[in-house]
Amino acid sequence: MGLLVDGVWRDQWYDTNSHGGRFERDAAKFRNWITRDGAPGPTGEGGFKAEPGRYHLYGAYFCPWAHRALIFRKLKGLEEIVGLSIVNWLMREEGLTFAPADGVIGDPNLGARRLYEVYLAANPHYSGRATVPTLWDKERRTIVSTESADIIRMFNGAFDPVGAKAGDYYPPALREEIDALNARIYPTLNNGVYRAGFATSQSAYEEAIGPLFETLDVLEERLSRRRYLCGAAITEADVRLLTTLLRFDIVYVGHFKCNVRRIADYPNLWGYVRDLLTLDAVASTFRPDHIKRHYYESHLTINPTGIVPVGPQVDFFAPQDRARLG
Repeated sequence: MGLLVDGVWRDQWYDTNSHGGRFERDAAKFRNWITRDGAPGPTGEGGFKAEPGRYHLYGAYFCPWAHRALIFRKLKGLEEIVGLSIVNWLMREEGLTFAPADGVIGDPNLGARRLYEVYLAANPHYSGRATVPTLWDKERRTIVSTESADIIRMFNGAFDPVGAKAGDYYPPALREEIDALNARIYPTLNNGVYRAGFATSQSAYEEAIGPLFETLDVLEERLSRRRYLCGAAITEADVRLLTTLLRFDIVYVGHFKCNVRRIADYPNLWGYVRDLLTLDAVASTFRPDHIKRHYYESHLTINPTGIVPVGPQVDFFAPQDRARLG
């Protein structure tokens, strides 16, 4: 774990002391958009036109934010359009690296050994953390975006005219509903598990845990009446929720102390997870080994021994009958 300060790498954990023991996530600093014609998107500057072979995704199997981007890359059939590198699961004094291991895909653009070298190539004086997903423009040799919520929307629609698969996971008729779900799920659940797990005071931990399980309870009831969050079709909201749920029982329950209930204790949420795992875009990008090894081996502040637990035994592919909900 570490960050760059004016282009110099420092091995430094999160500072929670200045926030009363609370974990505060840094905002993404690269927020440009790939658009169909290269016009500016909702944030950032223009000049990033959707073109096959021009862009490259730096991702990871362990990270829920990067997992969103990997799923969308597969859902939209972008494997031959947007390149891919996968970092090693271990994050220590050099941050994320491309150290060879099963599942790791090196960097063909810069020959980087560490992810932060990609950030320095974009800005030699960059200050901040080097995270995944990172979307790189090979033509301009810079980072387009490091915000997963933006990247999946680019993947959803920007490349449709240049060979992406059909399918809109953020359809106009459902955008208000999707945005409302994201606004509830992100702070309390997606980021809530980190607010609980990285808390360094009892009050900060309990402040996160309450809303986290309230949100899970609300989602459990919602999914009792519909197959997916917005009805019969999968949307962006489902992908954003799913990547957190996939990690919940195998990591967040134990490692992050989110142990009031497991996802397996929620019949509808648990069936929903297994239903979505029938999608190749999800199953082929889900690596529990990378997930468990990253969290338990990398977060030495939480798990000083670096020992990875053998369990729990979770049957993610057990039968489910969610199709009955239509």
